[in-house]
Amino acid sequence: MGRMLKRVPQVPWGSLRDSTGSARDIPPLLSGVAWGDEETASEAVDELGDRVCSLGFVVSEATPHVVPFLVELAGADTVRSRAEILELIARIHAAREWESTARLAPGKDAQGYQEKIAWEAASQSAVLAGAGVFRGLLEDPDPEVSRAARELIAALT
Repeated sequence: MGRMLKRVPQVPWGSLRDSTGSARDIPPLLSGVAWGDEETASEAVDELGDRVCSLGFVVSEATPHVVPFLVELAGADTVRSRAEILELIARIHAAREWESTARLAPGKDAQGYQEKIAWEAASQSAVLAGAGVFRGLLEDPDPEVSRAARELIAALT
């Protein structure tokens, strides 16, 4: 467990934005998920969801940086709230708000969404990179985790 979240300090959180502004508060939330009791972990997953998948379908600049850590946490059997983590990952993968909004915007206005569309694409790629972890959770002894893994894998195909 000491190796969990080892790469978190390598991300420039203070220069990234989430739905609330600076993403500098993401590392303590990831720690809360990793090492918190059930209530702390659940609250931290909820807060992360608000910050990196606002309203359940709007990703932020920080989202693709958070996904690998969510995948890592979902795969760690010592972490509580793993089903909630998998559900958040599924929402991130399904998020297409910026792409949809750009399609509705007139020509030049659509260009303003390119960076945000790139956040969605990078987030989706990060989710797909975790497919092996999700497949490994299909037979998890926790039925909520195995159910969430099945639903997530079905969404990826």
